[in-house]
Amino acid sequence: MKTIIMAGGSGTRLWPVSRENYPKQFIKINGESLLSKTYKRFLKLCDRNDIYIITNEKYKFYVINELFNLNKDIEKNLILEPVGKNTSGAIILSVKFLIEKIKVSVKESVFVTPSDHIILNEDEFIKYVKNAETLSKKGYIVTFGIKPTLPHTGYGYIKIGKQISKDFYKVDKFTEKPDIKKAEEYFKSGDYYWNSGMFKFSIATIMEEFKKYQPDMYKFFSLKYNDLIEKFNELKNISIDYTIMENTKKAVVNKSEIIWSDVGGWESFAEIIEKDDDNNVKVGNVFSLNAKDSIIYSDNDKLISLIDVKDIIVVNTDDALLIAKKGSGEKVKEVVDALKKQNYRQALEHTTVYRPWGSYTVLEEGLRYKIKRIVVKSGHKLSEQMHYHRSEHWVVIKGTARVIIDGKEHMIHENESIYVPKSTRHRLENPGKVDLELIEVQNGEYVGEDDIVRFDDIYGRR
Repeated sequence: MKTIIMAGGSGTRLWPVSRENYPKQFIKINGESLLSKTYKRFLKLCDRNDIYIITNEKYKFYVINELFNLNKDIEKNLILEPVGKNTSGAIILSVKFLIEKIKVSVKESVFVTPSDHIILNEDEFIKYVKNAETLSKKGYIVTFGIKPTLPHTGYGYIKIGKQISKDFYKVDKFTEKPDIKKAEEYFKSGDYYWNSGMFKFSIATIMEEFKKYQPDMYKFFSLKYNDLIEKFNELKNISIDYTIMENTKKAVVNKSEIIWSDVGGWESFAEIIEKDDDNNVKVGNVFSLNAKDSIIYSDNDKLISLIDVKDIIVVNTDDALLIAKKGSGEKVKEVVDALKKQNYRQALEHTTVYRPWGSYTVLEEGLRYKIKRIVVKSGHKLSEQMHYHRSEHWVVIKGTARVIIDGKEHMIHENESIYVPKSTRHRLENPGKVDLELIEVQNGEYVGEDDIVRFDDIYGRR
């Protein structure tokens, strides 16, 4: 069995913690990212060489950074989408990768899973996945239904049909996210399970179903892998639920008793976090006085105090604050969409931005200046570059920097500094064994991140 972990989503409903350029699969919960938790989960089931990650090209180095300690060769198992095309596109590209690059037989079974879900009783889950092997080999597409614990309106539902074996039933129908009245009906009936978005099937079966129900998409299987990458943008942007699962006669649902959450919004996040005596979820430096049934999350040291409030959501980050009424969490996506249209930086990235060489944090920004804290990992280097509109002044606060300006090399140590004039080719490297940390002061008529000309970059960026 091969496992495909889909790690390309943006997770906008967990804004402002999750952002387009640093989505929720990389967010750390109790010190570990959701992607890392997912990867470890499947190490209980597969050899690491049988676990593949499909993600957007722009997330490549985030994935490597998160999983490198678990698999030093993780880059060999990355499948990179040039653009997001939902779960149908991800599955087509992954299957083509397995067939052409890994030489996997079409008889091989594949388990497809999101990267950003929480499963608490993992051993029980692994048992269900193993038990689905026989059915996937027989040509079924097995999906995993979650027994509802409340009438949730944020999940799709699966209605179960005729039982075909222990814990496995034919799918009667898939249902979209319902309103509260329908959700209550589904919950009371006992015939509906939450759609987890996890699937198990053989490669041959999924290709046959694309050929039968999506012939225009099936044509992409005939392309060479590199040609598929070139034409990937031509694929429909649509989920596997719509293209295959709602049409196929081969769908089977496993009635799972696992403790699961897709962490799809702040209310879902609260379901997996321990609550205080007043039913509050409190993460971070939080103090409450007569606050009840609320969700308070802070990712920095700022003290958040609440008095005499009930049923609210408060999410605090360095540069954005969300306040909402509980029950309105699904509308966070609408806020993010509106912020993007108005070009708010906070919709896309945090004050700390991760790069393949390390990270930078914007400490302060004003007219004609920007101050950053830059961290360069041991042995890494930034691109050789130039800026037309700004000069830069670097002060090393930890480690040793090798700086090349107009071809001349300088070694800069702690509490030493160097100046980089406008329109000058330069490069920053960390030759040492510890992380290099420095303060960068930019000054000029324009200090935007797009004022950069790259001459050479070991990470292949342009």
